[in-house]
Amino acid sequence: MGLGLSRVVRTFSAAEVAERLDYPSLIDVLEDGFRAEITIPPRHHHTVPVEGGRDATLLLMPAWCPRFVGLKTVIVAPENADKALPAVQAGYQLMDRETGRLLALMDGAELTARRTAGASALASRYLSRHDSKRLTMVGTGVLAPHLIQAHAAERPISDVTIWGRNPEKAQALAAQLDGADFSAKAESDLQTAIGGADIISCATLSASPLIDGHWLEAGQHLDLVGAFTPEMREADDTALKRADIFIDTKDAITSAGEICDPLARGVISENDILGTLFDLAGGRIDNPRAGPDAITLFKSAGTAVEDIAAAALVYGRA
Repeated sequence: MGLGLSRVVRTFSAAEVAERLDYPSLIDVLEDGFRAEITIPPRHHHTVPVEGGRDATLLLMPAWCPRFVGLKTVIVAPENADKALPAVQAGYQLMDRETGRLLALMDGAELTARRTAGASALASRYLSRHDSKRLTMVGTGVLAPHLIQAHAAERPISDVTIWGRNPEKAQALAAQLDGADFSAKAESDLQTAIGGADIISCATLSASPLIDGHWLEAGQHLDLVGAFTPEMREADDTALKRADIFIDTKDAITSAGEICDPLARGVISENDILGTLFDLAGGRIDNPRAGPDAITLFKSAGTAVEDIAAAALVYGRA
């Protein structure tokens, strides 16, 4: 992250952020970020009431490392899907740590989508089977193609199955992604979609579990991305009890319904959470995948470590 200072504020559009954050490079940079000296203060989390609709969420996510200070502002607006807009709207500011001078403004939605997908692929580097070829994507929103591409950058994915509440969106996404790198198809039945998958990635705004733990098969890796508040769930208690559980940061214990809800009810204990991305990237867990038949579960709640690491890569490639 040792980069020369610019005399002007650089701005990076969504397309420019995407161009500079190819997944192989991003996954490696995120791994370095989870090993680096990065300070992450508590995020600010506010509910923004929306008259006649689902409340929006305002997040303020600061971070600093030896060279930079970063701040992401995010609004998650669940009703945006009905307006043909992404649910996540965000901006990112990158500043010089020594002087506080603003160095760059970036499209935060693209940054967030890519760093989120990259973090899931980083977890998969440690937790999924190395020969994972079949990926099931649960959800058809903005994150879905990013997660598919990120997982395919880390594992030899050849077959992708997509499930969504709206079958037409699932079919459209499958048609968009079907190509030389992997085949993609839509599946209307969720249990069928999960059967035979090596990796199951979920990115929805579901308030109640979609994944029935009884459906999970030996050797599968479950990647849970969408549920980011205590009131949201994508997988049920059985899934949590059957799986070896890992989280991105300890914040997930209090902020992610996937973790805090079963913890509060005694379904799991904190001893059942085997580690974080800091532990995995730092080599503090020997053999995080217990064996070929183990079911692993990664819960992503998001962290400013990922933001500042990704933003530094964008700025450094300018």
